[in-house]
Parts: sequence; structure tokens; C-alpha cells
Amino acid sequence: QVQLVESGGGLVQAGGSLRLSCAASGSIFRFNYMGWYRQAPGKQRELVATITSSGSTNFADSVKGRFTISRDNAKNTVYLQMNSLKPEDTAVYYCNYKDSAYLAWGQGTQVTVSS
Repeated sequence: QVQLVESGGGLVQAGGSLRLSCAASGSIFRFNYMGWYRQAPGKQRELVATITSSGSTNFADSVKGRFTISRDNAKNTVYLQMNSLKPEDTAVYYCNYKDSAYLAWGQGTQVTVSS
């Protein structure tokens, strides 16, 4: 069992920045993927960014160049730095953990970008 605790969501004006954090605890396998998904009202949950335990990253085209994902393995924490935010980034953001045996989700944190 893996538990994920998210923080950092909030309200920001277009062009602003936020940093989301997700701390993992429990039976963490050393080879894993962590990442962020988001879901806006009326839309399907979509991948934002992922990072492996070795540091390899992937980004959705819509956030590439604006968002950065990183992790601190000593703290079992993943971060999402969001810059140049747009109103279309407004969504509930969910932290995700996946290894060979488990899949876990955070509770979600609201990000609202005003125009």
C-alpha cells in the first residue's frame, strides 16, 4: 500500500506560477513512476507529466516548456513547478504512483487560473 499526500494548489492569475508537491509513503518500490494528471469539469483525466525513479521525464504537449517535474528520492516526494499558467490549466490535479505491483492516487488538489 502506498499513500500520497498532495499540497500546493490554489488560485492564481494567468501568467503566474504554482508548485505542487506530492509526498509518498508506505511500501515504495525503488523502481517506480510518479506523476501528475489533471481533470477539468466535463473532461477526461489527462496525463500532465511523469518522472521515473531514475529521473526520466515525459510531458504533455500542452504543458511542455511551461511545467517542470522533479523528485527528491530521499523524501519520496515529487514536485510539479507550473509557470506561465493559463486559464485552460484550471483543473483538479492528481498525484499518481505506479510500480510493478501497485497503482495509487492522491486525493486531488484544485488549481484555478483566472483570466
